Amino acid sequence: MQKKNGDMIYGNIFQSIIWFTVPLLIGNFFQQLYNTVDSYVVGNYVNTSALAAVGASTSVINMLVGFFMGLSAGAGVVISQYYGAMKKQEMSMAIHCSLALTGLLAVVFTAAGILFTRPLLRAIGVPEEVLPHSTLYLTIYFGGIIFSLYYNMGAGILRAVGDSRNPLIYLATASLVNIALDFLFVCAFGMGIAGVGIATVIAQAVSSAMVLYKLMHTEEDYRVELKKIRFHKTMIKKIVSFGFPTALQQSITSFSNVIVQSYINFFGTAAIAGYSTTLRIDGFMQLTLQSFNMTISTFVGQNIGAKKFKRVKKGVYATWLMSSSIILVGAVIANRFGSSLISIFTDDEAVIANGTTMLRLFSYAYMAQPVIQTLNGALRGAGRSRVPMYFMLGSFVVLRQIYLMIAVPLTGSLAIVFAGWPITWVVCAIGMLIYYVKVDWLPKEQEA
Repeated sequence: MQKKNGDMIYGNIFQSIIWFTVPLLIGNFFQQLYNTVDSYVVGNYVNTSALAAVGASTSVINMLVGFFMGLSAGAGVVISQYYGAMKKQEMSMAIHCSLALTGLLAVVFTAAGILFTRPLLRAIGVPEEVLPHSTLYLTIYFGGIIFSLYYNMGAGILRAVGDSRNPLIYLATASLVNIALDFLFVCAFGMGIAGVGIATVIAQAVSSAMVLYKLMHTEEDYRVELKKIRFHKTMIKKIVSFGFPTALQQSITSFSNVIVQSYINFFGTAAIAGYSTTLRIDGFMQLTLQSFNMTISTFVGQNIGAKKFKRVKKGVYATWLMSSSIILVGAVIANRFGSSLISIFTDDEAVIANGTTMLRLFSYAYMAQPVIQTLNGALRGAGRSRVPMYFMLGSFVVLRQIYLMIAVPLTGSLAIVFAGWPITWVVCAIGMLIYYVKVDWLPKEQEA
């Protein structure tokens, strides 16, 4: 195990981070690509209502999936720390517990998603012309959510032990499958938004099968054996203690976005479609940040496990520097070429105008995001996931909702709704940076 740890625990820090991040970045690109193709296909080959439906569905999906992703991040931290400390037995137990937890949550999320989709969409004021499309898409999605959960947990396990290459291959394969099926089901078979939903589920089934096959057939110490998949009380407690704050933060933030969605819904179908399209483009802008976030979490977890605390802080600085340099380019592109990017998805002038406004507002605060994402990943990797949870919930939920409750009735402006994102990004970044500088957040153990 020591030899395989070398890339993250030994050697040049910039090089270690870059080599681990690049496969994640490409993988996240494919993830965003097949989400974006969904919007492209329905926007160009179905209608604006279908495009709006995909956008209205996103915040609902993220509310449940975000909770799971938080727990899986906690599992990844536990696994990476055991891996860095070369504790094989504990690492294996954590892996098998994580897969057992995934199976339980898959059942719960499937039932909850199917039962509560339509009432929730009505509660947030989704327009009547959009409601049937959103309901159908979400019902299909949640019917196959088990595949998404097992892929994400399996990929998280591989990343925790330093393998970011294979998750990339599986995600790229799934992306190509999804794109091909999108065009086949929608353009050739005329299945509309149902075709997009079915294509997504099939693609996720492919990626989950591939990652589980890898885990069950590897000769490494993290090999999965079906007979060992069970709950261990102590390990579950540790995984939940590491992951629950992030899970709660992700879920509540997504619920807050559902409420924000209700403000956008008030402005009609063109506003929802513009919002949906902008989120797809914003997803590409955030790719680097998400990738570095996952990298620094694994980097910090493994180096804390190996008691290399000085290396941890150097890694945080290197990650922030690299991600900031890249997002600056994205911010300029979003600001200068926003309308051209939005017009890829639709020729509806109202949708383009709304999307361009939102993207330009986002671009002004993109430089706050590297601070948030880097420190979030670093603190999570150190087992302090409660800290970013407090800052993110305070900014993205409490502050954002107070802002909307006051500003929107006073102005009646859609742009004011969109401005809620960049304003709260900046506040959160300032708070997390102060904490990072002022508080000693690393373990007080002698460095190895």
